[in-house]
Amino acid sequence: MVNHLIDATFQRQIIFALMAIILGLFGHAAKAEHGEQTWAQAQKSVVVVNPVWPGYDRPGFGAPKGTAPAGSGIYFSVDGAEESTFIITAAHVVNSAQSIEIIDFSGNVTTAMIHAIDTRRDIAILRTELTGAGIAIRQNEPLIGSHVCALGNSFGLGTGMTCGIVSAVRRSNIGFNDIEDFIQTDAAVNPGMSGGALVDPQGRLVGLIDGIFTKKADIDAGVNFAISVPLIQQSLASQLKAGVQF
Repeated sequence: MVNHLIDATFQRQIIFALMAIILGLFGHAAKAEHGEQTWAQAQKSVVVVNPVWPGYDRPGFGAPKGTAPAGSGIYFSVDGAEESTFIITAAHVVNSAQSIEIIDFSGNVTTAMIHAIDTRRDIAILRTELTGAGIAIRQNEPLIGSHVCALGNSFGLGTGMTCGIVSAVRRSNIGFNDIEDFIQTDAAVNPGMSGGALVDPQGRLVGLIDGIFTKKADIDAGVNFAISVPLIQQSLASQLKAGVQF
């Protein structure tokens, strides 16, 4: 009986040791893919976007029901320059705004103007005097199951980060916009994150956060959509063709 107890204890010790090794490996992988480096690479390009809605004299009030009074934006550069004065956001965040202020990662506050708007794809370009770091762009489509993180101004609390996976690619006919090509993700997205960045583990942009799929409550349900990089590039190309300068 004693030998059996010793054997059982030894077996448990082996099992616990193996579990610790496995958990340690997975924990290390998660940190490598979702950790501080992803945040460090992307957060300097993401801003808070505060529109002033009609009938109000300061930002943060007056948004229609189901719409956050604030949003997010991303510094980008068409020519690949490291810094830019252009910010991309979701058109529905700013298309009714009487004025717009942005807050960068350092807390600097300044005004922004709508430079161009594409309501069919729900993309708007803002211009500001405050220079920011243009986000790196991922050129190849992310794989389903690959890790991504969402950076944005959830519920107007300021820029934060959530992480998950790519649930699907090339989603269309969802009903948000006239022209759609979405990356679907289960990374938590809530009101205020529209116009924020969906990035890969290296902090490269894979999509512009645009919508959440909900039934009754405007809160994250794990089915969230970001406008794909190819559709963003298509929108920018159409703006350039129309004579908009960047």
